[in-house]
Amino acid sequence: MLLAGRGFGKTRSAAEWIRERVESGARHLILAGATSADVRDIMVDGESGLLAISPPWNRPVYEPSKARLTWPNGARALMLSADEPDRFRGKQSDSIWADELAAWRYPEAWDQMVLGFRLGAGYGIEPKGIVSTTPRPTAIIRSLLKDPRTVVTRGSTYDNFANLAPAFIEQVKAKYDGTRLGRQELFAEVLDDVEGALWSHDLIDSQRVAKAPELRRTVVAIDPAVTANETSDETGIVVAGLGVDGHAYVLADYSGKRTPNEWACAAIKAYRDFHADRIIAEENNGGKLVEMNLRTAMAHAPYKGVRAAQGKRPRAEPIAALYEQKRVHHVGIFPQLEDQMCTWEPLTGAKSPDRMDALVWAITELTLQPVTRYAFANLDPV
Repeated sequence: MLLAGRGFGKTRSAAEWIRERVESGARHLILAGATSADVRDIMVDGESGLLAISPPWNRPVYEPSKARLTWPNGARALMLSADEPDRFRGKQSDSIWADELAAWRYPEAWDQMVLGFRLGAGYGIEPKGIVSTTPRPTAIIRSLLKDPRTVVTRGSTYDNFANLAPAFIEQVKAKYDGTRLGRQELFAEVLDDVEGALWSHDLIDSQRVAKAPELRRTVVAIDPAVTANETSDETGIVVAGLGVDGHAYVLADYSGKRTPNEWACAAIKAYRDFHADRIIAEENNGGKLVEMNLRTAMAHAPYKGVRAAQGKRPRAEPIAALYEQKRVHHVGIFPQLEDQMCTWEPLTGAKSPDRMDALVWAITELTLQPVTRYAFANLDPV
C-alpha cells in the first residue's frame, strides 16, 4: 500500500511497479480505479501512466474497445472500474493495481477482485498487488493497514515539492496547511473520528448497502451556494429515496463548485437520472431566485422551497438519530459527503458543510413525516 498525499507521485510509482512486475514474469494483471475514466485517463494514458513510463521496447499495446493492455511478452492487463463491481467476477490475476481505493464507491469491487487474485504459482511468481491511495478511514483501508501481510509506504505532498509546479505548492499551502483536511490530503494521515461530530465512519459503514429496495419516493435536495467564484462554497446536491421498508437510502451525490446555471442543470440531471418526484432547495439565502434558476433549466420541474427556521444543529440532530436507529443507509460510498458528516463539530459553531446540509434536507423531507406514518406498519422499532 502506497499511502501518500496529493502530488507525491503515487501514480508514477505504481505504474513503474506494474512495469517491473511484467518484466519479472507477471502475465495476468488487473488495473482498477474508482471510475473507468480514472483508469483510462490516469492509470493508463495519463502523464504518469503506463503508456508514458514504458520504454519503447516494452510498451504495451492499448486496445480501448477491449479495455485491455498487451505487452510484447504476452502479459495482459484488464482495465476495470470499481463503479461496476460485477465485472470483477471471474477475473483471475497474478498482479493488481488498485488506484485511489479509499474513493471506491462500492467496496464489493475490492472483494470480488481479491477473490480472483490467485494466479502465478504455475509460472514461478506469487500474487502481488499495489494499492495507491490518499487515505480515508474506510473499512477497507483500516483492514489493510491492520493486515500483517500489507507492506505500507507513506509519503506526503511535501516530499515531492521539487517536481511540482510553484503555483500548485502555493495553492495547497494556502488552502490546506494546518488544517484537518490537509493532514489527510497532504500528509496522508488516516484520521480518527472527530469528538463531538454527529456521525462516525463506523456508524455509516455499519448500515451501508450495495442496493436500495423498491422506493416509495425519491427526492433531490439542494443547498445552493450564493456566489460563483474561486472562494465560493460548493453547491450541495444529494439524491435520497424512501424505501418500502420505511428506511431512507442515500443514492447519489452530485455536489460541486458550480455557477447557478451549472448547479441547476446538475440538479435536473439528478432528477432525471433517478426518476425523482421532487426537487427541494433551501431558500434562506437565494429566496425565489433559487426556484427561478431551476425553472430556467426545466420549466415544469416539481419544486419545493424550504426555509431554515432552526439552527443547523437542531436540524441535523434528528437525522443523526435516524442513523443511530439504523434507518438510513448509504448505497455505496460517498467519500466527500461522508468526510463532511464525520468532521463537522456543531458544538464549536463551525459552519456546516454544503453536502451535509443537502443530505439533511433530503432525509428530513423523506423521513420525519413518513417515519411516524409507517411506524406501526414496520417490524423494526422506531
